[in-house]
Amino acid sequence: MSLINIVIVLVVVGVVLWLINRFIPMQGTIKTILNVVVIICVILWLLKAFGIWGGATPGL
Repeated sequence: MSLINIVIVLVVVGVVLWLINRFIPMQGTIKTILNVVVIICVILWLLKAFGIWGGATPGL
């Protein structure tokens, strides 16, 4: 995956998360949980994209 694709995905996820937080009315705790879940998913995706997590095959 190229660096440009990663940056585009991060920008799109950030804009979508901002739009959800800005325009969809919901309780503050739900917004916080949503933000934390999205951030954790993005961090895990980035770790996989760079081969830091889940990239190594056991036994090789």
